Amino acid sequence: MNIKPLLIGLSLGISILSGCSDDLNLVGSTIQPEGDKMPVYVDTFQMQATTLLMDSVYARTTNGLLGEFYDPLYGSVKSDYICQFYCPEDFKFKHEPINGKIDSVDFRIVYYSRSWVGDSLTPMRAEIFPVTKQLDRDFYTNFDPDTYCDLQQSLGMQTYTAHDNSVPDSIRNAVDSNGASTYVPSVTIRMPKEFGQKFYDESVNNPNTFKKQEDFNKFFPGLYVTNTYGSGNILQISFSSFSIYYKYNIKGSQDQDSTVIGSETFNVTKEVLQLNRFKNTDLTPLIQPDDSIAYLKTPAGVYTQLVIPAQDIADRIGDRVINNIPLTIKALPQEDWQWALNAPSNLLLLPKDSLNTFFVNNKIEDSKTSFRAEYNSSNRAYSFGNISNLMQEHIKNNPEKDMVLLLVPVDRVTGTTYDYYGREQTYTAAINNYLLPSGVKLLKTKEAMKIVITTTDYK
Repeated sequence: MNIKPLLIGLSLGISILSGCSDDLNLVGSTIQPEGDKMPVYVDTFQMQATTLLMDSVYARTTNGLLGEFYDPLYGSVKSDYICQFYCPEDFKFKHEPINGKIDSVDFRIVYYSRSWVGDSLTPMRAEIFPVTKQLDRDFYTNFDPDTYCDLQQSLGMQTYTAHDNSVPDSIRNAVDSNGASTYVPSVTIRMPKEFGQKFYDESVNNPNTFKKQEDFNKFFPGLYVTNTYGSGNILQISFSSFSIYYKYNIKGSQDQDSTVIGSETFNVTKEVLQLNRFKNTDLTPLIQPDDSIAYLKTPAGVYTQLVIPAQDIADRIGDRVINNIPLTIKALPQEDWQWALNAPSNLLLLPKDSLNTFFVNNKIEDSKTSFRAEYNSSNRAYSFGNISNLMQEHIKNNPEKDMVLLLVPVDRVTGTTYDYYGREQTYTAAINNYLLPSGVKLLKTKEAMKIVITTTDYK
């Protein structure tokens, strides 16, 4: 009977239960036959954690945030966006306006029901400005509006509250036959009718403008949507659009003309650009040296950097194979004041030098070079599992350097599939930078930064 697999399993189990030590602890060698000895070692090292300021993050999305919010610990963040609008090929007005005249134009900001941060009754004001320069295909969140927009030419503004008390409960709580809500909250901004007239006149005089998206973008580069009054609330935007309204005539049954209202709507879609901007202030206290706490703050606020002493680890373990490096990051309790930020639900762990390409290339966690952990509120921890593959690969390629990792708050998009037995399985369909305001304090005491490595000598 071959007992080697059994003995290996026993050795690993005993090593894990035996605790940690800074010495090279040899486990289980006395119970194995001389020819089957496969020593297991447990070593303990110390990580280092630092809070890093993030100037911007990659955010390719048609969703956005609008508003301004202040937190006593994490400071202020202002969110706004620039957007292009999708134009179908060979677009033209469906009907001819009476006398060729446009009646009105409005811009709609549609947001998710009950999806905001802060006080839903705080008065806020949204304002829109024309984009006067072609947008760069740059999805980082630190663009300068002055570069693209005419901020002296307002195209409309509207004061609002996230929770609109003018909407009766009968409308707010209405559902369709499937039980889905029919109420869609939005902010509507009246725009100059000359804005819409320009579109109609162009469609008549220069129809080629509407043949291709590129030509349309040259005619109309887009709009800048920002917050110009109020602080205390940030909306999570679902999509934006503007509509041009006009009257047109139709023939009745007795050749009598009837007047009907028509409209043309242009939407922000995935086919066009939306640039989201986040401007943080008051972050200096978070990046000051601290022996016990590191911070995470979104959007585009601060990340936590981990440095694992890979060079010392490589010197200590030599040719031994790394079996297990469990990594758990512990957090402190969240603040209890009103409108306190929540901890991000998911963190991504990845090498610092791969951050720039991870989101640009639409990667997801693979548990080899990147790992994801969900926040466990009961024990206030993010558990990444076994990161031994990452360490093994690093030592193979960079034995003379320590391993520098980043903890990045992310939004996980999931999909579902079914296994052979018909059981539903959830998988990661996409990973994006987390854009909603959030914050968490991570523990970086000596005990919290301890990292335990289990290795085996196969010689």
